Amino acid sequence: MKFTVLRSKFLEGLQTVQNVVPSKGAIQILTNALIHVEGDRMCITTTDLDISARCYIPCEGQETGSTTLPIRRVASIIRELNESRIQIEVNEDDVATVQCGSSFFKIIGLPTRDFPPVPATEGKVCYRIDQGAFREMLRKTSYAASLDETRRVLNGVLMAFKENKLTMVATDGRRLALVEHEIEFPPEAETEMILPTKAVGELMRILGSDGDLKIYAQKNQVVFELGDTVLSSKLIDGVYPNYRQVIPSGCSERVTIEREMLLSALRRVSVVTTDKSNATRLTFSANQLTISTQTPDVGEGRDTVAVKYAGKEISIIFNPEYVMDPLRNIDDDEVFFELNDGHSPALLKCGLPFLYVLMPLRIN
Repeated sequence: MKFTVLRSKFLEGLQTVQNVVPSKGAIQILTNALIHVEGDRMCITTTDLDISARCYIPCEGQETGSTTLPIRRVASIIRELNESRIQIEVNEDDVATVQCGSSFFKIIGLPTRDFPPVPATEGKVCYRIDQGAFREMLRKTSYAASLDETRRVLNGVLMAFKENKLTMVATDGRRLALVEHEIEFPPEAETEMILPTKAVGELMRILGSDGDLKIYAQKNQVVFELGDTVLSSKLIDGVYPNYRQVIPSGCSERVTIEREMLLSALRRVSVVTTDKSNATRLTFSANQLTISTQTPDVGEGRDTVAVKYAGKEISIIFNPEYVMDPLRNIDDDEVFFELNDGHSPALLKCGLPFLYVLMPLRIN
């Protein structure tokens, strides 16, 4: 195999797929990238057996062929080169020589036969959605996914394709984030899938603000195609809980609050909380919200925020981080708190088809 490639394009391609590669201690072939050159295009592929990433970049291919090279080592070398054009030649023993200006490197690779197969971009149905819209849906929900590995089905984001809508849900049992987006697909294509957290993180890193995203549903896995990049992931096996059951059917009180003002006040007051003592009280009264916390051995904090509210006084206790998470990930100027009393779940909403259910803390 022999080819010439622009340094900037090669480095961009390597960085696109590099994050999938597992850390040290993994099977050696999994720390390599599969590089295939044919004509004027190069394909770079990485996998950790659960997630696979593939991207295509332009090159000048003098000899068609494939090899696998240690991606982090190659990326480090390419990053330090000064010239724009790089010439790479790989012999039959998978040893690559890299020449760029006065720089010369020899890198030992591994045979392609040892590299695991990766899914193709095909499936029974292809869902299409704008990349920016999909990325925003992940941003508005993924922070609520559970980190508790004993509850495997909650370690990801549910994607439910139903009634010409994509509904995304994430929950850890203490809060739930839900967002919807209308897309078109045939009724027989209705399905649900649970996307693992690592795949969510990779998608948020590589998705752009616009452009078409194609989603192929396959057996036990899903493939995302965005331009010259393809990401595939195994799905979490299991049945997602009935999230509709925990969404309050109606709330008697509604409070309108400026999002940035509320976030700033919560951030100030939470300075005196600790990991073990983070209970923060929100007291809603006539056109005013009082946020207060008292932490043994640390001290106390209190702040007030002007709100639009004319209902009964309600005092409710939350983990402040759980309130701040959605506020950081939505962009609306105003948000709405809906609640019944100080003991029932509260709803946080904004102008988008988004809602956030938050369970109050119970303090003796």
